[in-house]
Amino acid sequence: MKPIYIVILTVLTALSACSKKDDAPQPQAANKATLSLQFDNIAGDRNLQLNTGTYKNASGEQFTVQLLQYFISNIKVRTKDDQEFIVPQDESYFLVKESDGASQFCKVKVPEGDYKTLTFTLGVDSLRNTMDISKRTGVLDPTGGMDDGMYWGWNSGYIFFKMEGISEQAPIDPTGVRKFRFHIGGFGGYSAPTFNNIKTVTVDLSAAGIARVRQGRESNVHFFVDIMKMFNGKTNISIAANPQVMFSNYSVNVANNFSSMFYHDHTEN
Repeated sequence: MKPIYIVILTVLTALSACSKKDDAPQPQAANKATLSLQFDNIAGDRNLQLNTGTYKNASGEQFTVQLLQYFISNIKVRTKDDQEFIVPQDESYFLVKESDGASQFCKVKVPEGDYKTLTFTLGVDSLRNTMDISKRTGVLDPTGGMDDGMYWGWNSGYIFFKMEGISEQAPIDPTGVRKFRFHIGGFGGYSAPTFNNIKTVTVDLSAAGIARVRQGRESNVHFFVDIMKMFNGKTNISIAANPQVMFSNYSVNVANNFSSMFYHDHTEN
């Protein structure tokens, strides 16, 4: 009979362990409050100014930015005790535009808690790129509200990051303007493999302030997004050598610089 007692004791111990695990606080079950992610675009140590600011990259090329916008998506947070909450995907797509101050605040609902880590994607994941158009709404709607051209109809894919501007180092285009264009997309391919320029960014908030999310107030995580890091990263991007970077293998070099663009400056709780 002794072996039977051992088996029963083992089962009870396992059930007790499961019960303790199930009783652990789960962020998904908590009351939710607003977490705001602010993406403040800069150029080095200066605030980015469309059309008027003049900047110089590591190649010594002066340029002016006329347009800057990019997708932020797939946001998730992790508490100090390593509980993770993934924002429902349908609530987790934002188009940040330098020309629209309100768009630079990406607001999501997360359970109340103290969050030490934040993860997001620069771009649009492959699943949403290939999903039926009827399920791609809001900023992802390719049939309307896309006047700024963040979708390649011919390639059935989103442009993750778009920056355009003027530089004397750019060749004269058909309109007589020395314009550069960086339109970066590519999610790995639909019917055939291509490059994948989707970038995931994970930020430790501990040093500059964790996000203390509570009902009745809004926690705001303030990021600086330094466009100079796009030019001056793992690869120095020259406007003269690559004034038009779109759906090409070279776009991988630009995309590989994206992660270093994001710097957590502070958190307002």
